[in-house]
Amino acid sequence: MMRNLGKSVLLLSPMLVLAGCGDNGTGEVREWMDGVKKETRVNVPKISEPKVYVPVAYSGKDQIDPFNPNKLLIALAKIRAESNSGLKPDMNRRREVLEAFPLDTLKMVGIIERPNMKNALIQVDKSIYQAKIGNYVGQNFGMITKITDADIDIKEIVQDASGDWTERMTKLELQEAKK
Repeated sequence: MMRNLGKSVLLLSPMLVLAGCGDNGTGEVREWMDGVKKETRVNVPKISEPKVYVPVAYSGKDQIDPFNPNKLLIALAKIRAESNSGLKPDMNRRREVLEAFPLDTLKMVGIIERPNMKNALIQVDKSIYQAKIGNYVGQNFGMITKITDADIDIKEIVQDASGDWTERMTKLELQEAKK
């Protein structure tokens, strides 16, 4: 059996050597690549000359800095002095209970009518308060100006971006009871 194996190896080895010597179709590919290399011409475009840098002297170093916060404060003070409308909230008056809550947390839940007087019922969390025309509500110095069956008109005094006091009208509408 060993003999047969040795003969088989001797017969197969020249065949393996001859099989490794073949070009396996790569010869045609190499010829094509060589032909393409010869025909292809490299074209590198010429690079243009760089632009010449001309320095410019900064002439604004002795002027007022435009980003200085003091400049903005001076401009706002000037605008405030020119537009002094005299409107501002009374900071010395005693605060009312409903001024401690933001308007978006207040709910109008009803009214109580008496002869010549209407009181609104305003709910905050689980507490209900009575309010009449002239009472203050909300955190922006809001005064109740009108009470109807459907809503409460409120005039607030707020500061704008320049620091001036302006009036703003808003409403607190009746909230329907959930069933």
